[in-house]
Amino acid sequence: MIVYYNYFPGGVRKALTLSYDDGRDHDRRFVEKLNEYGLKGTFHLNSGFFGRDGYIHADEVASLYAGHEVSAHTVDHPFLEQSPPDQVASTILTDRKALEALVGYPVRGMSYPFGTYSDRVVAMLPALGIEYARTTASHGEFRMPEAPLRWHPTCHHKTAMELVDAFLEPSKYNKPRLFYVWGHSYEFENDGNWDLIDRFAERVGGRDDVWYATNAQVVAYAKALEGLRFSSDCTIIHNPSAISVWVGVGDEPLEIPAGQIVRL
Repeated sequence: MIVYYNYFPGGVRKALTLSYDDGRDHDRRFVEKLNEYGLKGTFHLNSGFFGRDGYIHADEVASLYAGHEVSAHTVDHPFLEQSPPDQVASTILTDRKALEALVGYPVRGMSYPFGTYSDRVVAMLPALGIEYARTTASHGEFRMPEAPLRWHPTCHHKTAMELVDAFLEPSKYNKPRLFYVWGHSYEFENDGNWDLIDRFAERVGGRDDVWYATNAQVVAYAKALEGLRFSSDCTIIHNPSAISVWVGVGDEPLEIPAGQIVRL
């Protein structure tokens, strides 16, 4: 029996996740647009900037980003690769603690300030409770992260429209496609192109063949897939995780419910 990891939740082969940094006050307008089109975003916030001119306030974090994900971005946006280890640990852990106190759930991801990092910084992250960290090195492809602590996105939102047709066309070779877009909400204001998110969302939103997910949901789903247990002939599958996953059996998706054993 041949089984493939080629489906997202609901038995679809396409997924979209958005990732935005800094917690600027333009997030209010941006989140409103995401909610309108049913898209999901992850927002990487600097807790040390809350309440400053041009930034959101701490008391609105939970309500503003409800239904999305709040993630870390350090307290004050330093160049981590130029910082001593104690400072790296402090700025990430302090940011996590501040954000968790506001949203009421574990903050397990981050994006690198300025998009910069080093092997030393990456090696520290698991001990700081970080499971994924986004870079700014776009690759222009629709692939799952091979190394979540160096998670390279598909593209910046400025070039997202150029890739929509390729993303939406029928999947080739049964491969799942993850479209990962990153940016800053203030760029829409600075560039005078708020219509860009509308045009993008009108194309990719509201579809029944796309899974709309936060960064953390993508990582959790990938871990659950990798955690499946198979019999030697792959006819018995046990899903020990707390979330359901879908695999490909032949040309069809098969749900493996959370905590269940499925026999093929």
